[in-house]
Amino acid sequence: PHYHESTMMNMLCRVGQVRRCAAGLSLPMSQVAASKQKHTLPDLTYDYGALEPNINAEIMQLHHSKHHATYVNNLNVTEEKYQEALAKGDVTAQIALQPALKFNGGGHINHTIFWTNLSPNGGDEPQGELMEAIQRDFGSFQKLKEKMSAATVAVQGSGWGWLGYDKESGRLCVAACANQDPLHGTTGLIPLLGIDVWEHAYYLQYKNVRPDYVKAIWNVINWENVSERLQSAKK
Repeated sequence: PHYHESTMMNMLCRVGQVRRCAAGLSLPMSQVAASKQKHTLPDLTYDYGALEPNINAEIMQLHHSKHHATYVNNLNVTEEKYQEALAKGDVTAQIALQPALKFNGGGHINHTIFWTNLSPNGGDEPQGELMEAIQRDFGSFQKLKEKMSAATVAVQGSGWGWLGYDKESGRLCVAACANQDPLHGTTGLIPLLGIDVWEHAYYLQYKNVRPDYVKAIWNVINWENVSERLQSAKK
């Protein structure tokens, strides 16, 4: 995926030294590995039980410390294998590793956004420029909630519902992605708000009633974070 290849190139080419890029590809593996920073599980800024009753503590603990941690660990392992294949010029191995990079890399990217999109002080309505954009592109905040909720609930199997920003048109868009496909890397939209509808995100509390979970999660959306993401996306 584009996001991964660009990450690899950024790793090998230090800022201001792009001309060394070709040389970087032939570096000994020890040097390549030394230049690569491993991905880590981000800390939450709130306790596991802070989002109750909307999302209970048991779900949050398992979701963060087990599921997200697994994506991080598998991403690091896969990237090590990818680096080896890159250093050897083994294109076949690089291609074979792409699904694992997309799945685990997407899982890490998506969840890292998701945790910041939530807050025990969330809910209410967005403010300022974000609200103006929502009203312009969807008619009202209520219509955005209805459209995004419907798209998220309708995800077949596992996946995500997203509010994204289309940089070319300057407009907000609702989209859904399957599995752990990252929004930006697979659609080009810049992610502002994601709702995880993998069963591990809600089943212990909501069983198979996904609509109830999606309805409840609006009570803990961190609109300040979404607004900050919109400002960054516009730059």
